[in-house]
Amino acid sequence: MSHPFHDLRKRFESISNEQTGYTTCKLREWIEDHLGHVLAIKPDAEFNGTMMQGFHWYSDGDGQHWNRLAADAPALAAAGISGIWFPPATKGFGGVNDVGYGIYDLFDLGEFPYPNGQVRTKYGTREEFILAAESCRNHGIEVYADVVFNHKMGGEFQEEYEAIPVSFSNRNQELGPPRMIRSYTGFDFPARGNQYSTMKWRWQHFSAVDYNSLDPGFKAIWRKVDKPFNAEVDWENGNYDFLMGCDLDVDHPEVRGELVHWGKWMLEAAPIAGFRLDAIKHIEGDFFNDWLDQLEAYAGRNLFCVGEYWTTKLDTLSWYIGNTGGRMHLFDAPLQNNFHHASRSGGAFDMRTILNGTLMKEFPLYAVTLVENHDTQPLQALEAVVEAWFKPLAYAIILLRSEGYPCIFTADYYGANYTGKGRDGQDYSISLTRHKAIIDILLLARRMFAHGPQHSYLDHFNCIGWTRVGTAQHPHALAVILSDGPAGTKWMDVGKPLASFQDITGHLHHIIHSNADGWAEFHCNGGSVSVWVEQHEGLSELL
Repeated sequence: MSHPFHDLRKRFESISNEQTGYTTCKLREWIEDHLGHVLAIKPDAEFNGTMMQGFHWYSDGDGQHWNRLAADAPALAAAGISGIWFPPATKGFGGVNDVGYGIYDLFDLGEFPYPNGQVRTKYGTREEFILAAESCRNHGIEVYADVVFNHKMGGEFQEEYEAIPVSFSNRNQELGPPRMIRSYTGFDFPARGNQYSTMKWRWQHFSAVDYNSLDPGFKAIWRKVDKPFNAEVDWENGNYDFLMGCDLDVDHPEVRGELVHWGKWMLEAAPIAGFRLDAIKHIEGDFFNDWLDQLEAYAGRNLFCVGEYWTTKLDTLSWYIGNTGGRMHLFDAPLQNNFHHASRSGGAFDMRTILNGTLMKEFPLYAVTLVENHDTQPLQALEAVVEAWFKPLAYAIILLRSEGYPCIFTADYYGANYTGKGRDGQDYSISLTRHKAIIDILLLARRMFAHGPQHSYLDHFNCIGWTRVGTAQHPHALAVILSDGPAGTKWMDVGKPLASFQDITGHLHHIIHSNADGWAEFHCNGGSVSVWVEQHEGLSELL
């Protein structure tokens, strides 16, 4: 498996009744006490898995995306990709223009003529989705389905019911007394009918909406009178239970049952190995515990799961890890934020702190590390651009260190060109650099050399490095050195006396020799990374 610690979450259950009181330090102590003996264990067959986000926000909407993923699977597998996060496969209310997060019908994977007679999604048809997943599986790549459970949009008809207006900026502030509202909370799915599911959604199944046609000029969130916002969500804006559209009431038994039913149905529809969970900071913290337990019991196997809880607050992320009993990995938003600031600092970022406050450093078993994603890319809601010059450095960090499960962004791998509106309402043309050549080199190094004990040298303001000394199965050592400022050198222990090393990035062309104690002085150019691997018979064939 690409993530050999699936069942560590079972060991987390002993703290499930105390989860809300666990700080970062307490959780770290618990892991060391209860899992310390496991952290050193390697699987029988050493394998460094790598995940790819197989889309970006502006991916081509020609309906051929599933076909392209199917065609790309052999090359991606050969490069070292072992898991692909697919975009949301379900029908959005925006039809063929919907990226997939404006969820309309979870059970329409591009099969029914809605809206406007459109059958396919932005990415293709149901049949093409299944074929893409099968192609990935057949080439040894796990498929992770994107799950959007926070909201629904595009109801076919309006309903009237009583609600309380609350402020967008402070959800604890009521803006007036309860009143009757009218909103699009009726979902009958006429194109699909009762196929796959007979449930019809009504206002009772939602906790809040953001539209009231009886008073469309009144800007408020309309909260159902008998449904307070859930406390086990992020506390931004006072309470971040509500995000958009018709907010699902996951406490409603019919809603819970339907979401479990959909998960089981999805596992039957395609060879899914796990899930990426969208917007979990807006969903009751305990919901996915039950959901995942039921799905794993149904499937009879472990399911990889990574949640998008986008915050740079490590204590919040550590709480969520405890709250889910270790069932779920989380994206390392603090690390991505560090990369963003380092890339914008022109060499003024203290690289000794690049891992500070990150899941990669504090909770590596639960960290899915990344450099960019569809929300942080230029022109998107969480825009936090990592400048192109710094991306090879950032990818070296997530791919060649021992901590975390790395995720490559497809727009970084293949490059991307698109146009869109900025926050100022103006149109912009964006060109993202193609980094495939350097990422492929880093992937090769990850597969063949990034094994065994790690020695870190995060000890200079600009120039940092680390080594991996190898194992019996992968005996050849590796040294990584990078600088966000001037060219640098660093003495590092590679554990291999009198060995020779070459920079497989091609940035530097001389050979470096270790001394009798297994140390060597490694070099890198300014604003660059070099990956020095131990020379051995067969290396030239790998390169």
